[in-house]
Amino acid sequence: MEALLDQIKAWFDKGRSVALATVIQTWGSSPRPAGALMAITDQGEISGSVSGGCVESAVIDAAQEVLVGGSPTRLHFGVAHEEAWEVGLSCGGEIEIFVRVFKPEDLDQWREAIVREERFCIALVIEGDQAHLGSDWCIYRSGEILGIPSQPDPSSALHAAATAALSVGKTALIELEGDQIQEAFLQVVEPPRKLILVGGVHIAIPLASLADTVGFEVIVIDPRRLFSTTDRFPAVNRLLQEWPQDAFKRLVLTESTAVVMLTHDPKIDDPAIKIALASPAFYIGALGSRKTHQKRLDRLTDQGIDPIDLKQVHAPVGLNLGASTPEEIALAILAEIIQVWHQRE
Repeated sequence: MEALLDQIKAWFDKGRSVALATVIQTWGSSPRPAGALMAITDQGEISGSVSGGCVESAVIDAAQEVLVGGSPTRLHFGVAHEEAWEVGLSCGGEIEIFVRVFKPEDLDQWREAIVREERFCIALVIEGDQAHLGSDWCIYRSGEILGIPSQPDPSSALHAAATAALSVGKTALIELEGDQIQEAFLQVVEPPRKLILVGGVHIAIPLASLADTVGFEVIVIDPRRLFSTTDRFPAVNRLLQEWPQDAFKRLVLTESTAVVMLTHDPKIDDPAIKIALASPAFYIGALGSRKTHQKRLDRLTDQGIDPIDLKQVHAPVGLNLGASTPEEIALAILAEIIQVWHQRE
C-alpha cells in the first residue's frame, strides 16, 4: 500500500485527479483478493491492480466517468456476464469493485494511519446516502478514529463492526441498518511487513534480496563489522552494527514482523530470540541443525524461558525443500515465512 500511496502523492503533486478502485468482494477463482487496490488518474495512468489484468480496462473506463461526475460506482464482473468475457474474466470467478474519487485529504489520512505501525481498519461506505457514500475512516483497535475533518464520525454500529474486524484481523463486507449507511467494506490493514535478520552471514545476502523483492522491509543486525557492511547488503532498509540488545531498542516489532537468527553464535542469537519471543512477531526462526537447536533450547530453558514459548521458534529454519546452497536455503526460509504469514499448513 505504501508504494501505491507514494505514487498517488506524486500524481497529486503534478495536479492530477485520482480515482481509487477497491476489490470489495470475490467469488470463486478471482485473481486478486478483497482489499486489492488500483489508482487511476484523469490521464489514464494506473498503479496497482484489481484483477491481474482481467478487468482493468473496464475499471479504468469507469474511473474516468467517476472523475468527471464525482459519484462513486460499483462494478460486478463474472463469467455469467457477457461483459466479463469481453474484458477477459473467463477463469471462473466473480469480482466486485468499488470506484470513487480519492482526494489529497484521503491520502493524508491513510499515510498518517500507516506511519503508526499498528493494525487499523479502513471503514468504507459503499451503500448509503449521498453524504456518506464513498466516505471512509481509519479506525484502530483502541477505538481511535482518523477521519477527514469535514466529515462526521462513523455511526456507532460501523465503529463497532470495524473494531470487531480488527480483533480477528479479517477484511469483511457488512450490512448495516440505518438511513445513512446500509453497507460498508471493512479493510483490515496490517503494518508493513518487516524481516529482521540477526547475522550478516552469507545466507542473509540472498535472503535479504528475495525478501525485498516480495515486499518486506529488510533490517540486518550484526555487531561484527566485517559481516554488516553496505557492500554486502546494498539494498536493505537498515543495517545496524550493534548487539541485538541495543539494536532492538530502536525497532518496533509488530504482528507483521518476522525475525530470523542466522549466526550460530549464542552471544548474538540467544538474546535476539528472547526479545522476539516477548514481541508480537508472527514468525521467529533460527538457523542450525536439530542437534544445534536442541542445545539452544537447553540453554534458553536454563535461562528461564518457558519451553512452551520456545515452540514458537521455527528450527531448523525453512521449509524442507532439500536446499543446499545459500540461495536455496534463503528461498526455503522465505517460503516458510510466507506460509506462516498466510496461516497455511
